[in-house]
Amino acid sequence: MTKTLLITGMSGAGKTQVMRTLEDLGYFCVDNLPPTFIPKFIELCMKKQDDSDKLALAVDTRGGKFFGAFDEVLDQLTSEKIPYELLFLDADDSTLIRRYKETRRRHPLNGKNGLSADISQEREILRKVRTRATTIIDTSKTTTKQLRNRIISLYGTNGSLPAMTIVVQSFGFKFGLPLDCDMVFDVRFLPNPFYDPALKEQCGNDPAVVSFLQEKPVTGKFEKKLYDLIQFLLPQYVQEGKSQLMIGVGCTGGRHRSVYIANSLGKFIESCGYKAKVMHRDLMKK
Repeated sequence: MTKTLLITGMSGAGKTQVMRTLEDLGYFCVDNLPPTFIPKFIELCMKKQDDSDKLALAVDTRGGKFFGAFDEVLDQLTSEKIPYELLFLDADDSTLIRRYKETRRRHPLNGKNGLSADISQEREILRKVRTRATTIIDTSKTTTKQLRNRIISLYGTNGSLPAMTIVVQSFGFKFGLPLDCDMVFDVRFLPNPFYDPALKEQCGNDPAVVSFLQEKPVTGKFEKKLYDLIQFLLPQYVQEGKSQLMIGVGCTGGRHRSVYIANSLGKFIESCGYKAKVMHRDLMKK
Protein backbone atom coordinates (compact mmCIF):
# COMPACT_ATOMS: atom_id res chain seq x y z
CA MET A 1 0.00 0.00 0.00
CA THR A 2 1.37 3.38 -1.02
CA LYS A 3 1.83 5.73 1.92
CA THR A 4 0.88 9.27 0.92
CA LEU A 5 1.93 12.35 2.85
CA LEU A 6 0.57 15.71 1.72
CA ILE A 7 2.51 18.77 2.88
CA THR A 8 1.06 22.27 2.88
CA GLY A 9 1.13 25.38 5.03
CA MET A 10 2.33 28.94 5.18
CA SER A 11 4.96 30.04 2.69
CA GLY A 12 8.27 30.34 4.53
CA ALA A 13 7.31 27.85 7.25
CA GLY A 14 9.86 25.20 6.20
CA LYS A 15 8.34 23.04 3.45
CA THR A 16 11.63 22.93 1.51
CA GLN A 17 13.56 21.57 4.48
CA VAL A 18 10.80 19.05 5.19
CA MET A 19 10.88 17.77 1.60
CA ARG A 20 14.67 17.37 1.73
CA THR A 21 14.40 15.34 4.92
CA LEU A 22 11.64 13.17 3.49
CA GLU A 23 13.82 12.44 0.46
CA ASP A 24 16.51 11.21 2.85
CA LEU A 25 13.85 9.00 4.45
CA GLY A 26 13.15 7.34 1.11
CA TYR A 27 10.02 9.24 0.08
CA PHE A 28 9.35 10.00 -3.57
CA CYS A 29 8.88 13.76 -3.35
CA VAL A 30 7.04 16.07 -5.72
CA ASP A 31 6.92 19.78 -4.99
CA ASN A 32 4.17 22.19 -6.06
CA LEU A 33 1.99 19.57 -7.72
CA PRO A 34 -1.38 21.00 -8.89
CA PRO A 35 -3.98 19.48 -6.51
CA THR A 36 -6.21 18.15 -9.29
CA PHE A 37 -3.36 15.82 -10.33
CA ILE A 38 -3.00 14.25 -6.88
CA PRO A 39 -5.58 11.40 -7.11
CA LYS A 40 -4.33 10.30 -10.54
CA PHE A 41 -0.71 10.52 -9.43
CA ILE A 42 -1.37 8.38 -6.35
CA GLU A 43 -3.27 5.87 -8.47
CA LEU A 44 -0.36 5.68 -10.91
CA CYS A 45 2.15 5.04 -8.10
CA MET A 46 -0.06 2.36 -6.56
CA LYS A 47 -0.03 0.48 -9.88
CA LYS A 48 3.72 0.72 -10.45
CA GLN A 49 4.79 -1.71 -7.68
CA ASP A 50 8.23 -0.10 -7.41
CA ASP A 51 10.14 1.98 -4.89
CA SER A 52 7.46 4.71 -4.96
CA ASP A 53 5.63 3.22 -1.96
CA LYS A 54 6.13 6.40 0.07
CA LEU A 55 4.94 9.63 -1.53
CA ALA A 56 5.39 13.17 -0.28
CA LEU A 57 3.46 15.78 -2.26
CA ALA A 58 3.87 19.47 -1.42
CA VAL A 59 0.91 21.67 -2.29
CA ASP A 60 0.63 25.37 -1.46
CA THR A 61 -0.42 28.79 -2.69
CA ARG A 62 2.35 28.83 -5.27
CA GLY A 63 -0.16 26.90 -7.33
CA GLY A 64 -2.22 30.06 -7.73
CA LYS A 65 -5.75 29.38 -8.95
CA PHE A 66 -5.07 25.63 -8.99
CA PHE A 67 -4.72 25.59 -5.19
CA GLY A 68 -8.43 26.34 -4.82
CA ALA A 69 -9.22 22.74 -5.72
CA PHE A 70 -7.15 21.29 -2.86
CA ASP A 71 -10.04 21.01 -0.41
CA GLU A 72 -12.18 19.20 -2.99
CA VAL A 73 -9.29 16.83 -3.74
CA LEU A 74 -9.07 15.94 -0.04
CA ASP A 75 -12.79 15.14 -0.12
CA GLN A 76 -12.22 12.94 -3.17
CA LEU A 77 -9.39 11.03 -1.50
CA THR A 78 -11.58 10.45 1.54
CA SER A 79 -14.58 9.30 -0.49
CA GLU A 80 -12.42 6.91 -2.53
CA LYS A 81 -10.88 5.55 0.68
CA ILE A 82 -7.36 6.51 -0.40
CA PRO A 83 -5.35 6.83 2.84
CA TYR A 84 -3.26 9.95 3.33
CA GLU A 85 -1.78 12.15 6.02
CA LEU A 86 -1.81 15.92 5.85
CA LEU A 87 1.10 17.82 7.39
CA PHE A 88 0.54 21.55 7.89
CA LEU A 89 3.55 23.81 8.54
CA ASP A 90 2.90 27.09 10.28
CA ALA A 91 4.81 30.00 11.82
CA ASP A 92 3.85 33.32 13.35
CA ASP A 93 3.74 36.45 11.22
CA SER A 94 6.89 38.04 12.64
CA THR A 95 8.92 34.89 11.93
CA LEU A 96 7.63 34.65 8.37
CA ILE A 97 8.37 38.33 7.73
CA ARG A 98 11.89 37.94 9.12
CA ARG A 99 12.56 34.88 6.94
CA TYR A 100 11.37 36.65 3.82
CA LYS A 101 13.52 39.67 4.64
CA GLU A 102 16.57 37.43 5.11
CA THR A 103 16.09 35.47 1.89
CA ARG A 104 14.77 38.43 -0.12
CA ARG A 105 12.33 36.11 -1.82
CA ARG A 106 8.99 37.25 -3.15
CA HIS A 107 5.83 35.97 -1.47
CA PRO A 108 3.73 33.73 -3.79
CA LEU A 109 0.70 36.04 -3.51
CA ASN A 110 2.81 39.12 -4.27
CA GLY A 111 -0.01 41.58 -3.56
CA LYS A 112 0.13 45.34 -3.80
CA ASN A 113 -0.31 45.98 -0.09
CA GLY A 114 2.96 44.50 1.14
CA LEU A 115 4.25 41.33 2.79
CA SER A 116 2.08 41.55 5.94
CA ALA A 117 -1.06 41.72 3.84
CA ASP A 118 0.10 38.75 1.73
CA ILE A 119 0.69 36.64 4.85
CA SER A 120 -2.73 37.60 6.25
CA GLN A 121 -4.42 36.71 2.96
CA GLU A 122 -2.60 33.39 2.78
CA ARG A 123 -3.75 32.49 6.30
CA GLU A 124 -7.31 33.04 5.25
CA ILE A 125 -6.87 30.91 2.12
CA LEU A 126 -5.38 28.09 4.20
CA ARG A 127 -7.76 28.39 7.16
CA LYS A 128 -10.08 25.54 6.15
CA VAL A 129 -7.26 23.24 4.99
CA ARG A 130 -5.49 23.75 8.32
CA THR A 131 -8.45 22.29 10.21
CA ARG A 132 -8.09 19.05 8.22
CA ALA A 133 -4.41 18.54 9.03
CA THR A 134 -3.31 15.27 10.59
CA THR A 135 -0.25 17.01 12.07
CA ILE A 136 0.51 20.72 12.55
CA ILE A 137 4.07 21.86 13.20
CA ASP A 138 4.76 25.44 14.26
CA THR A 139 8.31 26.27 13.17
CA SER A 140 8.45 29.77 14.69
CA LYS A 141 11.03 28.84 17.32
CA THR A 142 12.40 25.76 15.57
CA THR A 143 15.87 25.51 14.09
CA THR A 144 16.50 23.68 10.82
CA LYS A 145 18.07 20.79 12.70
CA GLN A 146 15.18 20.59 15.17
CA LEU A 147 12.66 20.53 12.31
CA ARG A 148 14.65 17.80 10.57
CA ASN A 149 14.71 15.70 13.74
CA ARG A 150 10.97 16.20 14.23
CA ILE A 151 10.23 14.97 10.70
CA ILE A 152 12.53 11.97 11.18
CA SER A 153 10.78 11.06 14.45
CA LEU A 154 7.34 11.36 12.81
CA TYR A 155 7.97 9.73 9.44
CA GLY A 156 11.22 7.79 9.69
CA THR A 157 11.38 4.03 10.23
CA ASN A 158 11.53 3.55 14.00
CA GLY A 159 12.09 7.29 14.25
CA SER A 160 15.41 7.23 12.44
CA LEU A 161 17.04 7.76 9.07
CA PRO A 162 18.27 4.82 6.99
CA ALA A 163 21.82 3.84 7.90
CA MET A 164 24.44 6.20 6.51
CA THR A 165 26.03 4.90 3.33
CA ILE A 166 29.85 4.90 3.53
CA VAL A 167 31.93 4.52 0.39
CA VAL A 168 35.72 4.19 0.53
CA GLN A 169 37.28 4.81 -2.87
CA SER A 170 40.91 4.39 -3.87
CA PHE A 171 42.25 6.48 -6.74
CA GLY A 172 45.42 7.69 -8.42
CA PHE A 173 46.32 11.36 -8.23
CA LYS A 174 47.74 11.15 -11.75
CA PHE A 175 44.18 10.56 -12.97
CA GLY A 176 42.69 13.44 -11.00
CA LEU A 177 40.86 13.90 -7.70
CA PRO A 178 37.37 12.37 -7.32
CA LEU A 179 34.93 15.27 -7.23
CA ASP A 180 32.37 13.62 -4.96
CA CYS A 181 34.57 12.85 -1.93
CA ASP A 182 33.81 14.39 1.46
CA MET A 183 37.37 13.80 2.64
CA VAL A 184 40.58 12.65 0.94
CA PHE A 185 43.64 10.96 2.44
CA ASP A 186 46.91 11.19 0.53
CA VAL A 187 48.99 8.03 1.14
CA ARG A 188 51.82 8.82 -1.28
CA PHE A 189 54.17 9.08 1.71
CA LEU A 190 54.01 5.29 2.21
CA PRO A 191 56.78 3.13 0.66
CA ASN A 192 55.83 2.42 -2.94
CA PRO A 193 55.66 -1.24 -4.09
CA PHE A 194 55.77 0.04 -7.68
CA TYR A 195 59.55 0.32 -7.46
CA ASP A 196 59.96 -3.34 -6.48
CA PRO A 197 60.22 -5.26 -9.80
CA ALA A 198 58.47 -8.27 -8.24
CA LEU A 199 55.50 -6.14 -7.13
CA LYS A 200 55.24 -3.56 -9.90
CA GLU A 201 52.63 -5.47 -11.93
CA GLN A 202 50.67 -6.55 -8.86
CA CYS A 203 48.18 -4.43 -6.89
CA GLY A 204 47.02 -3.68 -3.37
CA ASN A 205 44.70 -6.70 -3.43
CA ASP A 206 47.58 -9.13 -3.84
CA PRO A 207 49.09 -10.81 -0.72
CA ALA A 208 52.65 -9.89 -1.66
CA VAL A 209 51.83 -6.19 -1.83
CA VAL A 210 49.82 -6.42 1.41
CA SER A 211 52.81 -8.03 3.16
CA PHE A 212 55.20 -5.42 1.74
CA LEU A 213 53.14 -2.56 3.17
CA GLN A 214 52.31 -4.22 6.48
CA GLU A 215 56.01 -4.83 7.15
CA LYS A 216 56.70 -1.08 7.06
CA PRO A 217 56.36 0.56 10.53
CA VAL A 218 55.00 3.79 9.03
CA THR A 219 52.02 1.88 7.60
CA GLY A 220 50.90 0.62 11.01
CA LYS A 221 51.37 4.04 12.63
CA PHE A 222 49.32 5.72 9.91
CA GLU A 223 46.53 3.14 10.08
CA LYS A 224 46.19 3.61 13.85
CA LYS A 225 45.89 7.39 13.53
CA LEU A 226 43.50 7.04 10.58
CA TYR A 227 41.28 4.58 12.46
CA ASP A 228 41.15 6.85 15.51
CA LEU A 229 40.04 9.78 13.35
CA ILE A 230 37.42 7.78 11.45
CA GLN A 231 36.06 6.21 14.64
CA PHE A 232 35.60 9.70 16.07
CA LEU A 233 34.04 11.19 12.92
CA LEU A 234 31.48 8.55 11.93
CA PRO A 235 29.07 9.00 14.88
CA GLN A 236 29.34 12.79 14.45
CA TYR A 237 28.21 12.50 10.83
CA VAL A 238 25.39 10.13 11.81
CA GLN A 239 24.19 12.55 14.49
CA GLU A 240 24.26 15.39 11.98
CA GLY A 241 22.00 13.36 9.70
CA LYS A 242 24.43 12.82 6.85
CA SER A 243 23.02 10.23 4.46
CA GLN A 244 26.20 9.37 2.52
CA LEU A 245 29.90 9.69 3.28
CA MET A 246 32.52 9.40 0.54
CA ILE A 247 36.11 8.80 1.67
CA GLY A 248 38.87 9.02 -0.91
CA VAL A 249 42.29 7.37 -0.51
CA GLY A 250 44.83 8.39 -3.10
CA CYS A 251 48.33 7.35 -4.16
CA THR A 252 50.20 8.11 -7.37
CA GLY A 253 48.67 5.54 -9.71
CA GLY A 254 45.80 4.15 -7.66
CA ARG A 255 47.02 0.52 -7.84
CA HIS A 256 49.07 -0.30 -4.75
CA ARG A 257 49.10 1.86 -1.61
CA SER A 258 45.65 3.45 -1.95
CA VAL A 259 44.05 0.09 -2.75
CA TYR A 260 45.57 -1.52 0.33
CA ILE A 261 44.60 1.34 2.65
CA ALA A 262 41.07 1.54 1.20
CA ASN A 263 40.58 -2.18 1.79
CA SER A 264 41.98 -1.92 5.29
CA LEU A 265 39.82 1.11 6.12
CA GLY A 266 36.69 -0.55 4.76
CA LYS A 267 37.22 -3.58 7.01
CA PHE A 268 37.79 -1.32 10.02
CA ILE A 269 34.57 0.62 9.35
CA GLU A 270 32.65 -2.67 9.11
CA SER A 271 34.17 -3.77 12.42
CA CYS A 272 32.75 -0.60 14.01
CA GLY A 273 29.23 -1.63 13.08
CA TYR A 274 28.76 0.44 9.91
CA LYS A 275 28.23 -0.71 6.35
CA ALA A 276 31.05 0.22 3.99
CA LYS A 277 31.47 -0.24 0.25
CA VAL A 278 35.04 -0.25 -1.09
CA MET A 279 35.67 0.82 -4.68
CA HIS A 280 38.92 1.07 -6.66
CA ARG A 281 38.52 3.71 -9.34
CA ASP A 282 41.87 3.41 -11.11
CA LEU A 283 42.89 -0.15 -10.36
CA MET A 284 42.62 -1.30 -13.97
CA LYS A 285 44.31 1.74 -15.50
CA LYS A 286 47.87 1.60 -16.73
